[in-house]
Amino acid sequence: MIDMLSLLPQYTSHEFDSRHRLVIVASQRAKHLTQGAKLAGSSRFTKETTIALDEVLRGHVKYLTGKEARDAMKEAKRGKEGETERIAMMTGEDAREIKKELSVYVDDTVQPTTAPAEE
Repeated sequence: MIDMLSLLPQYTSHEFDSRHRLVIVASQRAKHLTQGAKLAGSSRFTKETTIALDEVLRGHVKYLTGKEARDAMKEAKRGKEGETERIAMMTGEDAREIKKELSVYVDDTVQPTTAPAEE
């Protein structure tokens, strides 16, 4: 951790408008790294959070702010919705095949309920 603190003075102050932006960008990059993203360059660190902070401070990670960021988020949401609609539209053979494959894992048949015998 001490190595990362020594990097802080190296970044240009006009690159980030606040320390909060730095934290947000580094946390998003750490999330991507834990999900399997490739490193932006070689790093001497091993933890994803430290690698992410190192990449952000060195300028290897690009990020959007303001209107550009909002537009990118809307576009990503539209892409996810389109994929959901495509999956929902699958019918016929595709749906039967998926149900057949899932039936191995999920048994959704209705089990008959037996009423307790009255004495």
